[in-house]
Amino acid sequence: MGEPDAHPVLGLDDVVHQRVRLGILTIAHEARRVEFGYLRSRLELTAGNLSKHLTVLETAGLVAVEKGYEGKRARTWITLTTAGTAALADEISRLKALIARMEVTQDRR
Repeated sequence: MGEPDAHPVLGLDDVVHQRVRLGILTIAHEARRVEFGYLRSRLELTAGNLSKHLTVLETAGLVAVEKGYEGKRARTWITLTTAGTAALADEISRLKALIARMEVTQDRR
């Protein structure tokens, strides 16, 4: 996580931290394998918007996108890669560190 006394916000990953992408990663982590339509509806996105965010995550190596068929219907499934799991865990760790700093500050007041 960087230098011991570095502020936790310095290590937040802009690719992971963006609201929609953080949502994609957390849902994929919970589900292990998630269908495109499910992500689109849960995150209230258009198909185009979700596709753009998935491209960013796939390019960064954080998710794998698999296209196939279920019956006659085309489907797209998303899974976290090992790097995606590690990046999500690191982001959550940094967010927890930020929360802990806020709680300490509030306790002093």
